[in-house]
Amino acid sequence: MAMQRVEDERGTAEGPTGPEAVLAGLDEQQRAAAEAVRGPVCILAGAGTGKTRTITHRIAYGVHLGEYVPEQVLAVTFTARAAGELRGRLSALGVGGVQARTFHAAAMRQLRYFAPRVLGGPMPELIENKLRVVAGAATRARLTTDRTSLRDLASEIEWAKTTLATPEDYPARAAAAGRDLPFDASAVAEVYRGYEAAKQRDGALDFEDLLLVTAYAIEEHRDVAREVRAQYRHFVVDEYQDVNPLQQRLLDAWLGGRAEVCVVGDPNQTIYSFTGADPEYLLGFADRYGDAEVVKLERDYRSTPQVVGLANRLIGQAPPRKGLPGLRLLGQRAEGPAPTFVEHPDEPAEAAAVARACRELVDGGLPASEIAVLFRINAQSQVYESALADLGVPYVLKGGERFFERPEIREAVLLLRGAAAGGNDPGALVPAVRDVLASTGWVEHRPPPGGTARDRWQSLAALVDLAVDLVAEQPTLDLAGFVAHLAERANAQHAPTVQGVTLASMHAAKGLEWDAVFVVGLVDGVVPIAQSQSRPEAVEEERRLLYVAVTRAREQLTLSWSLARNPGGRRSRPRSRFLDGLAPDAAAAPRRPAKRPKVVLEGEAGELFERLRAWRSTTAEAASVPAYVVFTDATLQAIAETRPTTVRELSALPGVGARKLDLYGAEVIATVEGGHASEQGGHTS
Repeated sequence: MAMQRVEDERGTAEGPTGPEAVLAGLDEQQRAAAEAVRGPVCILAGAGTGKTRTITHRIAYGVHLGEYVPEQVLAVTFTARAAGELRGRLSALGVGGVQARTFHAAAMRQLRYFAPRVLGGPMPELIENKLRVVAGAATRARLTTDRTSLRDLASEIEWAKTTLATPEDYPARAAAAGRDLPFDASAVAEVYRGYEAAKQRDGALDFEDLLLVTAYAIEEHRDVAREVRAQYRHFVVDEYQDVNPLQQRLLDAWLGGRAEVCVVGDPNQTIYSFTGADPEYLLGFADRYGDAEVVKLERDYRSTPQVVGLANRLIGQAPPRKGLPGLRLLGQRAEGPAPTFVEHPDEPAEAAAVARACRELVDGGLPASEIAVLFRINAQSQVYESALADLGVPYVLKGGERFFERPEIREAVLLLRGAAAGGNDPGALVPAVRDVLASTGWVEHRPPPGGTARDRWQSLAALVDLAVDLVAEQPTLDLAGFVAHLAERANAQHAPTVQGVTLASMHAAKGLEWDAVFVVGLVDGVVPIAQSQSRPEAVEEERRLLYVAVTRAREQLTLSWSLARNPGGRRSRPRSRFLDGLAPDAAAAPRRPAKRPKVVLEGEAGELFERLRAWRSTTAEAASVPAYVVFTDATLQAIAETRPTTVRELSALPGVGARKLDLYGAEVIATVEGGHASEQGGHTS
């Protein structure tokens, strides 16, 4: 009885107290998914449709119904951050004890426990960085490597292991997959073989081995299988479109033929096949489980109908895929500005226009952190870093190193500085830069195979492009002047960037969102990337990558391209084929960004919105901060529309984090209820 009383009190203090209370606030589609507590279940969750909310409420509903014991639920995610968010939300719903972990974290926990029984001793040493072992294997295979090619070799070994390819069948598998290899496939296979032998000799495991050995332990040891399957009876797998064959093998081992599994994914966001992800596990789920319940989440609460409409048209041009039904997003937000398509004469002009637009948005009150510039490859960041720095717009890089901090750029700058100290012809800057870069092995007009190597080549090529641009403006500029200019740019980029515009690759942007998004560099050969164009399935993955970029925008979306790489160059680059039928056929002149739409709410929602704005104004003035630092208009609009009555309901809204809950939660709830915080007795959490 004492335990029951504690649980009841916890339910009252931390979350809903009954099944129906857990479902309150879900829309019709989310509710259908949450009520499907017995597997097999497939939730097709489009961008911005409240996937995490649905997952957590489904688990909580199952617990409150008595279908689940929390400790017997394993929710698997792809990032530690996502796992932490799941645990936090479940705790807020009064459901503790659910295991929310990444595949690797779950495998690590299980293998550490079973290692003495399965491996005959304690958990082996874990190799956290493959490069040292790969370097040794490459040396034994008599390959000449540098850090870039070693990273590419390590990536190929990871791909092979996640797709369950052995060194013997790697060459054929790599050829079938159209891999972009740093060396001949047989040489990569030899390094792979040597890498595995070195690990075995040292008694070490890598991260892929964690999953493989854990799956083996369950498959081959009946006592281990019984314990694991008794502990975990219900499974939830997030981002299921990104599962690779190795992860699926571990999931199958956990399940042991049972069907108590709920998978959640979006076939329109399958963009990681180059790492071994296989969307067929999601697409073929209903075939694998004939009695599977398939629920679609299509109500997009993130983006305006204008952004949603463009995303639907973009993905609608893709050939139909076999398997599960398609998703068509339904925008739920207020109307916003139409997406803007802008053509520019060259890349510097494109970057300058984007930087000016960012400057205007920031000057107009939009936090820099609510703006993003998205590109296909990291090497494209340099021109945008420079353009933003020139206008004093702070920025942060996500998913990549700062341009001037990249190893190849630091090495090149050192060599350029040394060459400048030896004297040079003032009229030969560009040839001098080319000669210095050639000494590092860089060959102009010959980008190498291999993803990392190609990025390195592109970064060095950007230095030559910069030299060409500067000489056009300053014909007498010499190498010493060029090196000084690089130092000035590097110093400018080290300014504080806490509130910076996000610069990110399209891959790195997945899972994130901003009020204003600029998707740049949309020319054929970049989007889709050149090396994908020989394979139709790779081109379609590039389309999905652009779809991911588009659906990151909440309100304002600009898509742009440039006809030439450098000023004065031939304007012959075709815009991305994915824009056909979406962008106007006539070239669009650069234009000022559309102003953010004014929030228009009617009735009680409109009255509440104005009360919230008045409260925000007073609060911001008292704290001596801009109003948007308290809450943005978009967040106030969400509050006015949903009318949260508890801090927990408030925490589910976009733009409301833990710190803002502590600072303003009680006052917001009081404003919603028409009273004052002092009358409510303080915080309601």
